[in-house]
Amino acid sequence: MENQQEKEFTAEELAAQKEQMLQFYTESLPYLEAQLKYEDTLLRIDEARFKRTNIQMQYAMMAQAQQEVEQEEGEEETQETPKKRQLRKD
Repeated sequence: MENQQEKEFTAEELAAQKEQMLQFYTESLPYLEAQLKYEDTLLRIDEARFKRTNIQMQYAMMAQAQQEVEQEEGEEETQETPKKRQLRKD
């Protein structure tokens, strides 16, 4: 069996080969366009998930920082104001 790269084509064979290639690619376009639409839709879904997750992480970090500030303020109040001792009256 001959290697196609070594075989020399006639002008008619070359034209027929080009026509077959054009037909193959033309027939494949609907499938490729459907795949492009599918991949684009997946990309948009992934972008939306990433944005939502990023926002949730930022919100959680802000809430945690706020809780830490409140805890520090609570600890400072208990340390600054010692309890006054009261004498009992009998």
